[in-house]
Amino acid sequence: MHKWQRIVRALGRLAFLCIFCAFAGQSACADGSVSSLRMGYGAPNQAAFAQFLAVIQQYNASGERFRIDAHCQSACTMFLSIRNVCIAPGATLLFHAGGSMQKGIINPSTTQQMLSTYNAALRQYVTDNHFMDTFTFHPISGGEIIKRFGYPACH
Repeated sequence: MHKWQRIVRALGRLAFLCIFCAFAGQSACADGSVSSLRMGYGAPNQAAFAQFLAVIQQYNASGERFRIDAHCQSACTMFLSIRNVCIAPGATLLFHAGGSMQKGIINPSTTQQMLSTYNAALRQYVTDNHFMDTFTFHPISGGEIIKRFGYPACH
């Protein structure tokens, strides 16, 4: 499948989600989550990465709540930038450098884009501890994200 076909397919899925939410009413979409979107395992390519950015834009535009409620690695951690995000204490977020794991190529631009979505305290912590220097996964529990870095807990 060509790159543009994958992008169109990803955007089509996002459009379907938006249309579904519009017709289902706000309550059906007001509690979007990592688990409901099945986006907890990162972005294997640029088209998938773009899909994460589109979800962030959608939830920031609507103001709807978004829950990080499960396993959340790689590009998924950018959901921390959603203005009405909350974190489930039992969630686990895994941080690493951005780029192509399949090709073993770290992309400083993608890494910076990911870092820019974290609050200052978390950004400083993952940078100081070199979490974003390699493709090694570095887990932080949802409880720690809440207590240590000031993100809101889901109620």
